[in-house]
Amino acid sequence: MIFFTDEESRTLRTAVYGAMLLVSHADPGPVLEERFAGLRALSHLSPDLRLVMGAARPSVPAGSDEEIEPVVLEALRASMKILTARSPEDAATFPRAVLAIAREVAEADGVVVDAEDAMVARIEGALAL
Repeated sequence: MIFFTDEESRTLRTAVYGAMLLVSHADPGPVLEERFAGLRALSHLSPDLRLVMGAARPSVPAGSDEEIEPVVLEALRASMKILTARSPEDAATFPRAVLAIAREVAEADGVVVDAEDAMVARIEGALAL
């Protein structure tokens, strides 16, 4: 089991929950369906990262979508650096897991719109090192 500092854990939670939020806000729709889809999709993460996600309240920045997006994208980039240094196995699987989570949120209402696809693409870009 990998132990992350409080700051690292907060960054990881901001990245994952923030990615869900960005996709959900890209196409305002059934918020509850999207939230539950995202929470179910956490199963794509490794057991260690699922523990981090459940260890504290979700860390999601406040503000408008324009203010939130750069914070979340930076948290995704920082998460990759954290995982590369501390858990190479997780670093290898984290991008696919986060993208799977984002896609499940986008697909929650049965229709994926261009804005959701564009947001998933920006998330994917932030996950690339």
